[in-house]
Amino acid sequence: MTTLLLFDIDGTLVLTGGAGGRAMTRAFDEIFSIPNGFHGISMAGRTDAWILADAAAAHGISPDSPELARFPEIYLPHLAREIQEPASSNVVKAVMPGIPELLESLSALCRTGDVFLALLTGNYEAAARLKLEYFDLWRYFSCGAFGDGALDRNVLLPKAIRRVTTVSGLDVRANDTILIGDTPLDIACAVAGGARSIAVATGSFTRDQLREAGADVTFRDLSQTSEVLAQIALLARGTDVATPTP
Repeated sequence: MTTLLLFDIDGTLVLTGGAGGRAMTRAFDEIFSIPNGFHGISMAGRTDAWILADAAAAHGISPDSPELARFPEIYLPHLAREIQEPASSNVVKAVMPGIPELLESLSALCRTGDVFLALLTGNYEAAARLKLEYFDLWRYFSCGAFGDGALDRNVLLPKAIRRVTTVSGLDVRANDTILIGDTPLDIACAVAGGARSIAVATGSFTRDQLREAGADVTFRDLSQTSEVLAQIALLARGTDVATPTP
């Protein structure tokens, strides 16, 4: 049996130093002449389409506005520029601790058929690729489910499974799937779809908050590769696990 591992991006694999938020703000201003258009709009764990819809509603823009459909094509060039900018002193732009080592180990398991790596992210697909290529991580993922047109993150799990089935030919099901993310919305997506979850406190939420949201396993970060792999193996067997202490 192959275990499907679905990784979130922002706060889980990488931090972009706020490039995404700045690029979205610049694109919104360019289209609607509204500066700081996402002020007060929650972004963590949500899809880009959902974030945009909330900003539009907050500013009285009709959801049928044709200008909203232009947003991704305006946003992406801004993101490409912003991600190249040096991080300021109060933000971090980096690959998360342990991610390169973990992905290398998981790639070896992919070659044996034990796991399959894919993405489940609220980013537009083109934005996801741009971010991960910047950090040289896109090469680990052959497909996934993305936030294009998805106002509800929970619809992404069945989309990811269908995409993986198409790409790989594997008969993957929700109970063969583990979501790895950093927000309660990642965990809710797993619960809604019948998958398991590993939550990592490298984003905006603490381990206690992630436990309370229902994560099967939580980590401070994913730097202890052997322990992460051990927990993945336990979840893949359907074993009830105790959250490790690291």
